[in-house]
Amino acid sequence: MNIANLLVRAGRIYPDLTGVALGPQRWASYRELAERAACLAAALRARFKLAPGDRIALTLTNCPQYVELMFAAWHAGLIVVPVNAKLHPREFHYILEHSGARLCFVTIGLASTIAPLAALPGLDAIIDVESREYSELLRTEPLEIVHRSPDDIAWLFYTSGTTGRPKGAMLTHRNLLAMTTSYFIDVDTVAPGDAILHAAPMSHGSGAYILPNVAAGAAQVIPESGHFDPAEIFALIAAHRGVSFFAAPTMVKRLVESTSASHADTAHLKTIVYGGGPMYVQDCKHAMEVLGNRLAQIYGQGECPMTITALSKARHAQRSHPRYLERLGSVGTAHTVVEVRVADRDDRSLPAGETGEVLVRGDPVMRGYWQDAEASAHALRGGWLHTGDVGVLDQDGFLTLKDRSKDLIISGGANIYPREVEETLLLHPAVTEASVVGAPHAEWGEEVVAFVVRRPDAWLDEAALDALCLEYIARFKRPKRYVFVDALPKNNYGKVLKSVLREQLSRSQAQQ
Repeated sequence: MNIANLLVRAGRIYPDLTGVALGPQRWASYRELAERAACLAAALRARFKLAPGDRIALTLTNCPQYVELMFAAWHAGLIVVPVNAKLHPREFHYILEHSGARLCFVTIGLASTIAPLAALPGLDAIIDVESREYSELLRTEPLEIVHRSPDDIAWLFYTSGTTGRPKGAMLTHRNLLAMTTSYFIDVDTVAPGDAILHAAPMSHGSGAYILPNVAAGAAQVIPESGHFDPAEIFALIAAHRGVSFFAAPTMVKRLVESTSASHADTAHLKTIVYGGGPMYVQDCKHAMEVLGNRLAQIYGQGECPMTITALSKARHAQRSHPRYLERLGSVGTAHTVVEVRVADRDDRSLPAGETGEVLVRGDPVMRGYWQDAEASAHALRGGWLHTGDVGVLDQDGFLTLKDRSKDLIISGGANIYPREVEETLLLHPAVTEASVVGAPHAEWGEEVVAFVVRRPDAWLDEAALDALCLEYIARFKRPKRYVFVDALPKNNYGKVLKSVLREQLSRSQAQQ
């Protein structure tokens, strides 16, 4: 079982359909896409002497080459390491080194950022996908698909780390095939010739949805701008047919509130799958008023990609149900290919209506964390993935998330773990303590707020902390507000009470 067979098959049965489009124009048919991937696979094996199980990193903004490189790696029996293009150079360094990536493919805007990492042990080359070197790889004679077993690793997805170090979730060919299958059962239908628009980063959820759409013969549409622009998104919806796309709730909100929404042609819009953060009920209702019944929701994690629960378009449309608003505020019911339960601290299942940690098991659940047996055993203890999310199941199986026990902040669909930011702030000699929390934000869902305790008589201002954060972490993780305090609230065990800090922010906002 090799997940690359999805493209081999599509090249045979949908040869003349558009495989990838750049903006409104075809970039490659499915026949061409499959051929290009097979040639790239041969080059990866022959020119760089890569063996099955070796890793290649895709440090790319959204681009057509993302699709062919991903399938080329799998075709050659390799492991794909998708890397968020917005990360800080230190984070790129860690992921490339920890994964042991042999090659790193980049888009031109990232070439200068990644170039200093060329001396990393084991990294053989950094290749710009717009370069002559890349074009030459496509001239290699195609390779026959390499056999892989279902439990071989295909995708090494680095999650944001609660300890300041991200962990690599090992996703197998079996995991990805289960996710693909479940999409058609639980999320949406796809017809040959439909289109998926990659408005969100292909290194994350949008990239995962390449797979079911390749399986069904749908076009992968890449915005020419390379980023999310509501006017461009509406124009591409009009240019293609049967259009779906994955978006963070904040992206959905920006789309429906844009000036383009009132006169946009949405006749070809089929589905917006949202996830990656909380969608407030009022925002969801407003989006449906503007766009019609085209919303579906998924809840997943990097460790169980896109495939824990789903709230279908049909569920969104059941306005006559007596618990409609409750269901709209939930994340739906378990995907067909997984089991989901809520458990107490001793992993005992809780009855409907009681709050506990969300646990999941099934074929989409990761094999474990790369080179981290201890973290793997802890996350997968008892055969269940412990999500770290707190939720409650109702009597009908609808899951509502109550909190994130790991204190994850989701801003604009991006995951931000407070401890990583806190550890950066503590590098400043004038900082004695720091605690980071998320505060509600109308546009981004949440914003990062840092509570900082200064050393007595030390000089410190926001500009100095900003400069520190920009040196060590990605810009989107930087606190948007700093609150200087004399001390942090703590319990009897010395643990900072973040709930108290959040309440303080709420009171301050209410008084404004």
